[in-house]
Amino acid sequence: MADLGRTRWPAVAVASMWWYEGFWCKVLPGRADQRAIVEGLPLLPTGAVTPLLVVLGLAEVALGTWVLLDRRPHAAAVVQTLLVVGFNTGGLLFGARHIPEPGRLVVQDLCFLALIWLVAARRRASVVRQGAWAW
Repeated sequence: MADLGRTRWPAVAVASMWWYEGFWCKVLPGRADQRAIVEGLPLLPTGAVTPLLVVLGLAEVALGTWVLLDRRPHAAAVVQTLLVVGFNTGGLLFGARHIPEPGRLVVQDLCFLALIWLVAARRRASVVRQGAWAW
């Protein structure tokens, strides 16, 4: 039960963020600002915007699920970091006019990355304590 607060709840918070960003912001109703940012990508055909948003959204949902599965927590953190940095860089380069407060976005995502790595470190330590080391 002690593990619940130490690793499970923080992992649920990370997974929830990915599920919200994936399902709600890109797949179900979608957010207009995220659509506008993707529409601003150079060389992306107009008809590819919706399929790309759906693929990105489903990938985010899958990533949230991976976080909860306790498999290769360090690898999951690396992938999450690359995606957060990549999404933010792309958004700031190609859709900055659709991001009302870029500084807030960066600060929030730095906090999110800190939580991602906290979850990975605690999960990895938990796995090592159980005698099965996982990268």
